[in-house]
Amino acid sequence: MKILDSFHFVPIMVDPMDDIVRQARQGSVSAIIQVLNERLANSGVRTRAILDGGVLQLLCEAATPEQLEQTSLVDRVKRELETIGPRSIRRVNINSRIVREQQLLWLQEIQRDPHNQLLWSQEITLARPNVLKRWVEDWKYNSMLEAQQKPVKNTPWGARERKQFWRGILVGGASLGLLLALVGWALSDWLRVSLPTASNTPAPVASPVVNPAASPATAAAPAPTQDPFVLAVRLAEQSVAAGKTAQTSADWLELASRWQRASDLMGQVPASDPRYPTAQNRQQLYAQNSQAAQQKAAQLR
Repeated sequence: MKILDSFHFVPIMVDPMDDIVRQARQGSVSAIIQVLNERLANSGVRTRAILDGGVLQLLCEAATPEQLEQTSLVDRVKRELETIGPRSIRRVNINSRIVREQQLLWLQEIQRDPHNQLLWSQEITLARPNVLKRWVEDWKYNSMLEAQQKPVKNTPWGARERKQFWRGILVGGASLGLLLALVGWALSDWLRVSLPTASNTPAPVASPVVNPAASPATAAAPAPTQDPFVLAVRLAEQSVAAGKTAQTSADWLELASRWQRASDLMGQVPASDPRYPTAQNRQQLYAQNSQAAQQKAAQLR
């Protein structure tokens, strides 16, 4: 009798919050807001944010001034943001005020009259994340996603194989980190030894090699660049279409991320561009759409 091994897929559930944290680490402003609101919920503080000129403008609102005590709130927000480690965001301006009705253009309001709008405002600089630690975390996360599709034999040995798989991931990550540290140490030691003994005679400069088959026009042609205005409009059109079919909280979170990305792209249009006024207007509009999508996602959770 021929026995056929049966297979099944091991369901490895990835916490949706872990995926949102991952988006926040990539620099998604909407994901950063959601993570902060989750972690500050017990203190009664609610946040909103806009990326303005490379600075994350963060608005913290609460019902009483005691909940917005400057020293403790700044320390906690700084600690939470450094735990997230959002890519390309180092400067954060924390603004605080008593909670009020929804204002879509809140940044313009507080910039126009900060003394009457805010309790206080403070700019902080985030520490840079550990690159090696971040790489290991991303590698483990990607391995977890790939494992969702890995078939495992439905035999008594299945549980042992899964344990060995995860043990291999943990040991492999630790071994890789140690190997990189040793390679870096050896390289720095080698450079300290070899540099003083290097010859002081300047190396001959090699003559540039010209390919006779290449035409001057081809050699001088600049690399094509992507227009942030066009990309933002295209992304906005896709977001409008996606909004017609969005149903779950995850759908609306993804939609909020798209709108924020479109807003960020509009913010990259330089002031010398004739479309700059339009880009500024749409930057705010897309940011408003992102906030509206976040609110819809919160209602469905």
